[in-house]
Amino acid sequence: MTLSCGLLGLPNVGKSTLFNALTQMAIDASNYPFCTIEPNSGLVAVPDPRMAALSKLVNPKKEIEAFVEFVDIAGLVEGAAEGQGLGNQFLDHVRSVDALCHIVRCFDDPDIVHVCGSVSPTRDIQLIEQELILADLQIVERALEKRRKLAKARDPEVLKEVVLLEELLEHLEDSQPARTSPAASVLDTLLTNKPMLYVANIRDEDFDDDNPWVQEVAEYAEQQGAQWLMVNALLDQEISDLDEESQKEFLEDLGMEEPSLHRLIRQAYDLLNLQTFFTAGEKEVHAWTIEKGTLAPQAAAKIHSDFEKGFIRAEVVAYEDYITHGGENGAKNSGKWRLEGKTYAVQDGDVIVFRVSS
Repeated sequence: MTLSCGLLGLPNVGKSTLFNALTQMAIDASNYPFCTIEPNSGLVAVPDPRMAALSKLVNPKKEIEAFVEFVDIAGLVEGAAEGQGLGNQFLDHVRSVDALCHIVRCFDDPDIVHVCGSVSPTRDIQLIEQELILADLQIVERALEKRRKLAKARDPEVLKEVVLLEELLEHLEDSQPARTSPAASVLDTLLTNKPMLYVANIRDEDFDDDNPWVQEVAEYAEQQGAQWLMVNALLDQEISDLDEESQKEFLEDLGMEEPSLHRLIRQAYDLLNLQTFFTAGEKEVHAWTIEKGTLAPQAAAKIHSDFEKGFIRAEVVAYEDYITHGGENGAKNSGKWRLEGKTYAVQDGDVIVFRVSS
């Protein structure tokens, strides 16, 4: 099943603009350009310069990139935890994704009304997080009630869970997200325990490292032990509407190597605990998506489900060695090509040939 990253935020923060830019982004040829899964979600290819380097060596007939699923979550209003506005839809979408990109407005525009009347990143972040915390409180309270009933049997494991749930309840009641509490591991359904990336959305005139609103987002993210990123969603949407050659010229004029959304895609991919291994041959160069820590037989199953059962060995070379030594033969001649067994944890960038029984 594809892991997904949800885009959430208050109304009028640029979330839909960001989603539109993502879904229109012209990325190098792939079997997975943006495609609609349902009206509010899509698969977006992960920009990876390693693909071009591998293809230059191998000269394949086609390239197939890795991808990440983005979900455009309904805008939130205060009271969502009680079902106000699109609250129920919002919370259902948050539950359905594996990680969250919280879009925070860091620009002022009199033509775009702010639902709170002014720009204040910390307030806006906390407004949404408070709704998620309120939803989590309901989950923890129900779980605690059940565990307390079971605790009458004096089961040590249940008693331990009661202590953790009480600690977690107190943490949430202090308006702190579950991800900042060691006790959060007691439940796997908490909304505020999902990996979080804060996205500071700016406009051209606010593109400054000293932008106080951006600094506010950065400081808040650091306090929460979360990642953050600055993007210009409106600019990136304009870039995404251009053809490939015009995009390059436009980016050069702006002094940019790539659209900021490329960084967002890669950071979301990392946020989902994903990494890439490659297969490379004349037929195709293929980027395969796996979770970090995946063992070789399970990685082989990404190519074909029968490969896990018939796994014999993995012939592996690190991406850097593959490029440095001019491909498979050069890597073998230089002693960089190695054999790995069933307990090998595949590393990001590995170029692999799997040997399996027929």
